[in-house]
Amino acid sequence: MINRHGILAGGNWIVDQVKTVDRWPEQDALANIVAQTRGNGGSPFNILVDLARLGADFPLQAAGLTGDDEEGRWIREVCGRHGIETSQLRATDRLPTSYTDVMTVDGTGRRTFFHQRGANALLGPEHFDFTASRAKIFHLGYLLLLDRLDEWEPDGRTRAAQVLAAARAQGLVTSVDLVSEDSDRFAGIVHAALPETDICFLNEFEASRTTGVVLRSGDKFYSARLADAAGKLLASGVRRAVVLHFPEGACVFTADGASCRHGSVKLPADLLRGAAGAGDAFAAGVLLALHGDLGWDEALRYGVCAAASSLTHPTCSDGIKPLDQCLTLGRTHGIRAAF
Repeated sequence: MINRHGILAGGNWIVDQVKTVDRWPEQDALANIVAQTRGNGGSPFNILVDLARLGADFPLQAAGLTGDDEEGRWIREVCGRHGIETSQLRATDRLPTSYTDVMTVDGTGRRTFFHQRGANALLGPEHFDFTASRAKIFHLGYLLLLDRLDEWEPDGRTRAAQVLAAARAQGLVTSVDLVSEDSDRFAGIVHAALPETDICFLNEFEASRTTGVVLRSGDKFYSARLADAAGKLLASGVRRAVVLHFPEGACVFTADGASCRHGSVKLPADLLRGAAGAGDAFAAGVLLALHGDLGWDEALRYGVCAAASSLTHPTCSDGIKPLDQCLTLGRTHGIRAAF
């Protein structure tokens, strides 16, 4: 039996062009760009960089597709600086590397995304070789933003479900995240992947769209409905745990009936620089703890503290500090009460 160690992450590899604007304008009006920077984007890119910055002491491996261009070479350079192995991060000359213009409003951290799907649209099952990895966990993201993997096969499964099944067949624990797309595709595409998913990460918008359980309406957060939403996801096939995260904190509901809740860090407004990547930072913290076989309470604590650290910088990962400093952030500013 293979002694599995490390995390393999695949899916969307994106270059974020993060632009901080002084305000969000009405259509046809002007806003001023007050700062601009290039950063990592997309679920696997963010999570692997975050894990490296948190101080993960196990192998980090990349899987995906970039363009054969300068931006693709920049992605590999960033991976090299963080010790991320890239033998399964392939290049194509058919489409450019995916990128996103991230418009972040100064002072609020609210962000809007303008996305070029690029090479990620061509990613398919043939780009993954789980026999070549000794990783313990395979993380795939984002469902609903991977054109070929979101497509259906004659066997009634999506290609993403086939990829997850192949990972599980080789003994990897599977982890999945979604994109907050405003569409009606959640019920089909997401549900197709759930029976091959061990750990499913969703924010409250994604959970509502996938299950039909309304968790937020305007300023009202219906925390009493979290168990109902998670129960529907578990009944749809999630094998181990549903992890829900939102500004108030995070919770987990497991297939064996356990649950755990944890408030978010009470980060002062003057430290807030941008929310891009906070969900991936949360997932990175949780996966770091799970890789070490820690309990769910500790996993959620790692997650909310990593997410808070991410909020201190407009890019997805530049705010991430080593784990002990992230945890200190939580102790210094305090944790919100249970929701």
